[in-house]
Amino acid sequence: MKKFCFVIVFAFLFGSLSFISAQPKFGYVDSETIMKQLPDAQDTQKKLDALIKEWQDELAKLERDWKAKYDDYEKRKLILSEQKRADVEKELVTLEDQVSKYRQDKFGVRGELFQKQEELMKPIQNRIFNAIQEVAKEEDFDFIFDRSGDMIFLYAKEEFDVTNLVLEKLK
Repeated sequence: MKKFCFVIVFAFLFGSLSFISAQPKFGYVDSETIMKQLPDAQDTQKKLDALIKEWQDELAKLERDWKAKYDDYEKRKLILSEQKRADVEKELVTLEDQVSKYRQDKFGVRGELFQKQEELMKPIQNRIFNAIQEVAKEEDFDFIFDRSGDMIFLYAKEEFDVTNLVLEKLK
């Protein structure tokens, strides 16, 4: 029985040491480069930029309207009756609320811009992710990191850059 336990322990230790000595294979991609070189991503970004410009123009118009009414009110408030002054102030508050609501609806944390980005970019991000997974499996990588993310690379050999392989998969 002791001999059997010894053989089991020896096999376990030998197996553990061979596992520890195996070198993991690392690679990285630059997702910004991929997004810049992928025509689908460029087209989607142009659509988003056009939408942002449209919304920013509308927001600027709302702000100009509010500012014009406010400037007019400031010029005339001394000659307005108490009732008229209260009406104009109420209107200004309403306009200011509309500007804030528009800004929040379009550009807020869960605003239309966020939802539109999610809707348009998700399929592209999924394609990129799938291509990265295919490259990792084909090239036998254990880990693939994104160079353009929050992770900071102080040094990385070019030989571990699989960005071009991922771009080839996406073509």
